[in-house]
Amino acid sequence: MIGILGGTFDPVHHGHLRVALEIHALLGLVKVHLIPSARPPHRDAPSASPQQRLAMLQAAVADEAALVADDRELHRQGPSYMVDTLRELREEYAPAPLCLLLGMDAFRGLPDWYQWEQLIDLAHLVVVQRPDTSTPMTKAMQQFLRQHQVESPEQLWQHPAGTIFMQQVPALTISATKIRMLIANGGNPRYLLPDKVLEFIQTQRLYQL
Repeated sequence: MIGILGGTFDPVHHGHLRVALEIHALLGLVKVHLIPSARPPHRDAPSASPQQRLAMLQAAVADEAALVADDRELHRQGPSYMVDTLRELREEYAPAPLCLLLGMDAFRGLPDWYQWEQLIDLAHLVVVQRPDTSTPMTKAMQQFLRQHQVESPEQLWQHPAGTIFMQQVPALTISATKIRMLIANGGNPRYLLPDKVLEFIQTQRLYQL
């Protein structure tokens, strides 16, 4: 079973990496693909270039075999749609179960994604929940959840795609936005992100005003 975690990773930080490792361990995943979005369709363009964000991600996971820096979206033209990425991964991994990892905010916002209803035909959706957080969502998303939700991770192994599993992970509230603001204001973001990533940011003079 393969995990997929997409994002801008602008920059990648310990919050991203801990979620990937926690889910890897809890669900018994073979590995987790961390996939930087080259041209995210649902938000402003990232501050760092796709190549810089990939380089930071590669530096962050270089010593962790469970995590893979996946550059496939950097090689496609046009907006980086997750449905296209999952189609590629489905062809690559054939019948193996795929798990798309989503935060609760991303899950609630799925109707804004391109061809979002096809995502669950290509992968399971693993919704990462923080302890003691409320999960308000539209009636349509509540119905979607009820229709596909399973209660145990073992059920994910029974099919290559098609279910939703809610997984709690320990809270590690680190924000890429706050890291960028901290750097722009001359602050020290050490211990919020890997040292190798911080070294790259400093060498490239990223996020400075």
